[in-house]
Amino acid sequence: MTNPTNILYAKSHEWVQDMGDGSFRIGLTDYAQKELGDLVFVNLPQEGDEVEVGSAFGDVESVKAVSDVYSPVSGVVCAINEELLDHPENINQDAYAAWMIQVNEVSDKEELLSAEEYEKFLSEEE
Repeated sequence: MTNPTNILYAKSHEWVQDMGDGSFRIGLTDYAQKELGDLVFVNLPQEGDEVEVGSAFGDVESVKAVSDVYSPVSGVVCAINEELLDHPENINQDAYAAWMIQVNEVSDKEELLSAEEYEKFLSEEE
């Protein structure tokens, strides 16, 4: 499993990509989607909702279970990936292209890991 080096990671297995305009996209890591199995449903917040680092902003349902998705940063949701509502399997197909939410007014990014740090964390967790 290769984790892209141009994005940051949370220990709760979400990724964060700086869009360069003050907003950040958030999604599930490849590790998370493999652990969850085939996704069949995604529940996302509404635009304008506030998210807080470490708090659940939505959930995903797989054939195994329902799992919360935690925000790796604090901010305000400025966009959601509505395509996932009809096609949650996109996360299984390409976890790093299937972003879930986009957030602006972002703070609390201090705990994020580089790809190298995240891979080290994964190896220690297994």
